[in-house]
Amino acid sequence: MITILGSVFPKFLESVFNDIQGWLITNTSWIYILSVGAIMIFSLWLMISRMGDIRLGPDHSEPEYSNISWFAMLFSAGMGIGLLFFGVAEPIMHLTSPPVGEPLSIDAAREAMKITFFHWGLHAWAIYSTLAVILAYFCYRKELPLLPRSAFYPIIGERIHGKIGDFIDTFAIIGTMFGVATSLGYGVTQVNAGLSYLFGIEQSTTIQVMLIAGITCLATISVVLGLDGGIKKLSNINLALAGILLVAVILLGDTVFIMKSYVQNTGAYLSDIVYKTFNLYAYEKKESWIGGWTLLYWGWWISWSPFVGIFIARISKGRTIREFMCGVIFVPTAFTFLWMTVFGNSAIALAMKDSGKDLIETVNSNVPVALFKFFEAFPMSTGLAVLGLFLVVTFFVSSSDSGSLVIDTLASGGDEEPPVWQRVFWAVLEGVVAATLLLAGGLGALQTMTIASAFPMMFLIVIAAGAFVKSLRQDYMLMNSVQNHTTTVQYAQASTSWKDRIESLVTHPKLKEVKVYMVDVVEPALEDLCKEFNSSGLESKVTKSEERVELEVKKSGVEDFYYAIRLRRFATPEYAQEDNESYCRAEVFLLSGGQHYDIYGYNKDQIIADAITQYEKHVHFLHVSGSELYE
Repeated sequence: MITILGSVFPKFLESVFNDIQGWLITNTSWIYILSVGAIMIFSLWLMISRMGDIRLGPDHSEPEYSNISWFAMLFSAGMGIGLLFFGVAEPIMHLTSPPVGEPLSIDAAREAMKITFFHWGLHAWAIYSTLAVILAYFCYRKELPLLPRSAFYPIIGERIHGKIGDFIDTFAIIGTMFGVATSLGYGVTQVNAGLSYLFGIEQSTTIQVMLIAGITCLATISVVLGLDGGIKKLSNINLALAGILLVAVILLGDTVFIMKSYVQNTGAYLSDIVYKTFNLYAYEKKESWIGGWTLLYWGWWISWSPFVGIFIARISKGRTIREFMCGVIFVPTAFTFLWMTVFGNSAIALAMKDSGKDLIETVNSNVPVALFKFFEAFPMSTGLAVLGLFLVVTFFVSSSDSGSLVIDTLASGGDEEPPVWQRVFWAVLEGVVAATLLLAGGLGALQTMTIASAFPMMFLIVIAAGAFVKSLRQDYMLMNSVQNHTTTVQYAQASTSWKDRIESLVTHPKLKEVKVYMVDVVEPALEDLCKEFNSSGLESKVTKSEERVELEVKKSGVEDFYYAIRLRRFATPEYAQEDNESYCRAEVFLLSGGQHYDIYGYNKDQIIADAITQYEKHVHFLHVSGSELYE
């Protein structure tokens, strides 16, 4: 609807956008500031709490991607275009028009970098990581769809699969669409500016719409190739090119000054973070400044959070919550601070000199050109400009293809491999929305829709965080109960000699031997236990396959009990001095995942005793998680 209105009545839609933005800034700014502050505090608490030991997936799971690829993908999706667009421009704008204080002063320069760090620092990644960890937890730990609706399962239960869930996901789609469109709008204006600077191509909305069409085609190709075939490779290229450009500016510029500034800026940011988190300039009456800067950024990060959250969740299975939160919050923030220092402080140093007046005028009159004007102060300026332009394009493509993949996942009910034609549809639609909003009001329209679309998502994130904590506490009690609760009668009396037990521990059986053991010993043991459970009124069943035997005990209203023995293959260790290259273990798995111990060599009674011990721990968990003291 908005796209159609923008195409037919662009002036009318521009007026509506201005009215919406004015109302939001005047009446709701305190809600945005308070909510983002609460999300920031929550993310830090989650990182240091005992809940951080819980893994995003079964207990035995491992990360699917290396740390380098992981950092590259989340960074490219998170804010790549923005760093290129604002890296030079924002510090200069704060220097020349500070919210308080005298422009172009030393104090204004310090404050400019503190404000820039504040807008691009921990708060942005706290928003991303909070929604991402919630979605990853419910998807990989609780086996729910990778959708925002899954975060509300502890509150509304199975109703997430109905209209309420559709309603939640719809808001996520809208927020993601406008968040990505805003980034594409910034990106295409900078691509146009780079082409104008290097080749004299006109800067106009028509050219920008044509560029959106062309780059959307490249993004469509990438999204068709999929996560590993296109997006991962492109993200690694982005990180490499960004690193080359960053190092080039450091080495060609005042290296010592840059590194000193990096350390000092970081310290100043950390010392001022609480004040800035909740500062609304209420006494100075700076509503227009807040609306044009802090609220825009908070809205941008919140509207992007479903997109970045789902994308990061999808590439983060197997990591612990603590590892996830530390990686997502601190590593990109440290790189972002370095980037902003290298470009921002170098630009400020130029602006404080008489020779920097041209850069200031460029920032005030044509922000997208600022980066390329900045390169004029360095040797090999044309080469830097070409590299910067190419990096803008690749970040543009990676943002579009990642956004298309995520929106397609949302629209297809959580399918991680949706049909190719749907991916193409959403990639094209993103380009159409970005082009329409540019025609309807330029970057101002994009900014308004970003802030407006973030408003409902902000409340959904806060509610989802509460539901997440509720589920985490139960999960932690289960994990603690399984690991720590024991009784004096834990295992059946061994009927085999201790020599036989040692033999089973030091040998490394082949797959065929363990399969025979599963059929001859494990299956009869769990079947006998299943019969006993059923005779006691518990609904239970045994499921068998070639490499696993599973026992399930169901009881209405509480979490099911699951006990399984699965075959797992490992390389034979060198110290074993055995001929076989690999060996097999019969490991115990519970609902929370693998327990990393091998029962091969247990007799039938010992297997039954082990399963009963785990069931006893499960019953203990149900007691501590659901019982209330009756007096």
